Amino acid sequence: MADGLLLLHAFPLGPEMWEPQAGAFSNSVPTAAPALPGFDGSAPADPATWMDAAADRAAAALDAAGIDRAVVCGLSMGGYVAFAFWRRHPARTRGLVLANTRSGADDEAGKGRRRDLAARLRAEGNGFLADNPPPLLSEAAPPALHARVQAMIRRQPAETIAAASLAMAARVDSTPGLAGITVPTLVITASADTLIPPQASAPMAQQVPGAVLATIAGAGHLSNLEAPEEFTRLLRQHLARCGVTVTP
Repeated sequence: MADGLLLLHAFPLGPEMWEPQAGAFSNSVPTAAPALPGFDGSAPADPATWMDAAADRAAAALDAAGIDRAVVCGLSMGGYVAFAFWRRHPARTRGLVLANTRSGADDEAGKGRRRDLAARLRAEGNGFLADNPPPLLSEAAPPALHARVQAMIRRQPAETIAAASLAMAARVDSTPGLAGITVPTLVITASADTLIPPQASAPMAQQVPGAVLATIAGAGHLSNLEAPEEFTRLLRQHLARCGVTVTP
């Protein structure tokens, strides 16, 4: 078994969002980018236990890839799963990358919006969400990337997206556990992220002992897609910081 990289995808996309990073590390670091429950046709999970189920399936994906310990990189919803992974599988966590995410739980208004979205998805399907997605990209992102993200959303079943929305509404507040994180941690924000803006992400870098903060200028919420080279560079640096060998 080897050390490697675990990539946890955002809502409401699938693991294909990690193609730039998976491709960049395909010959240099063992990498796993699993589909979270229900996505890409995987088995669903109860929204009440979805985050823990996602973390456990991510651990199973490491087993399948021959990875013992991983630098766990989660973006947005993937960050919520990364917190669950740390709580459930600390011995398998070599480091953390918390990208365009936050540690806090939703307030009541936020929970209500997620429940309303789930209800609409179940009633209407996913077409409205693909046609008018949340601000996943900056206004400066090229039209081709907007179209690519919309296509990723269309490929995911409405019920899967609904269950993930309810799971995010039900997630616990991870903030009290930040001071207990003992692995090297990188917090990535993006200056044009209006969905989870830098002021919501940056405080984690002060609350996790020894954490490093990086801000990607000009990128929106899906910073790994909008600035893939910079995101990959930051990942490469953090892998080295965590002692994971990256072969040339």
